[in-house]
Amino acid sequence: MAKVKTIGILTSGGDAPGMNAAVRAVTRAGIYNGFSVKGIYRGFDGLISGEIKTFTTENVSGIIDEGGTILKSARSEEFKTKEGRKKAYENIKKEGISALVVIGGNGSLTGAMNFAQEYDLCCVGLPGTIDNDLYGTDSTIGYDTTLNTIMECVDRIRDTAQSHERIFFVEVMGRDAGFLAQNSAIASGAEAAIIPEDSTDVDQLAMFMERGIRKSKRSCIVIVSESPKCGAMYYADRVKKEFPNYDVRVSILGHLQRGGRPSARDRILASRTGYGAIEAIMQGQRNIMVGVRNNEVVYVPLSEAIRSDKPFDKKLIKILEVLSI
Repeated sequence: MAKVKTIGILTSGGDAPGMNAAVRAVTRAGIYNGFSVKGIYRGFDGLISGEIKTFTTENVSGIIDEGGTILKSARSEEFKTKEGRKKAYENIKKEGISALVVIGGNGSLTGAMNFAQEYDLCCVGLPGTIDNDLYGTDSTIGYDTTLNTIMECVDRIRDTAQSHERIFFVEVMGRDAGFLAQNSAIASGAEAAIIPEDSTDVDQLAMFMERGIRKSKRSCIVIVSESPKCGAMYYADRVKKEFPNYDVRVSILGHLQRGGRPSARDRILASRTGYGAIEAIMQGQRNIMVGVRNNEVVYVPLSEAIRSDKPFDKKLIKILEVLSI
């Protein structure tokens, strides 16, 4: 295998606070260790269209505190096709890139893994997603900031909920993972969280309403993980039908959760994993994700990071139940 001289870096999928800190870390650690670094704009789409620029340390100056991503992002449909990946690889060869660092979530790292296998390319993933659903890392870049954003929003909503004696259903992101909903519920003192990991045959809404009514709480907040079938609107409609004496409101936080200045924790995680990506490339590691587990930087095979279910601590469900009495 030829020695890596040039590293490409891209951000893909949904943006996450801390992605810029990761771009900065990869760029500067790469340059420090003698590599040429090229920034690829608009994710895998930019790789296909050739939106690639040589980065110097100045390109990443003053971005550690910015949310979003200076490299822009996209969810690429074309990259999912063989023809799209062929175009991308031709541009990689043209630019002399021999290692690719991909910052993104599940879909982005899946794309990187397929690409690496198809063209025998060195790909290193960084866990950039607010959902915290990648296996092999305790936290993903953007998760901590988003958790704090949700907590601040819920704190404000509670003022209104208490003033008007209302039930508020607050819908948060997270896709198929309830990490954001469960932990933001604990952090904000919410009465309940409705999450995918707890969706057994038990009716989560009925359980909560029974507990809530018994305590004669007239105002309360329920955090709900987004879902096309049963998000916050679904539960609010059910309460209106089944418990018509309650005043119900819905707040869908949506893209409000994605933006904002990254927290210290996310900046440090992005810096450690970005630096770790360059170390991995220097060690000849291929097709891995760099994570942090038990405060140690770890390398996880991409196939494991995207395919394994991240363990969810069921004790968190009990903690919220006990503390919301």
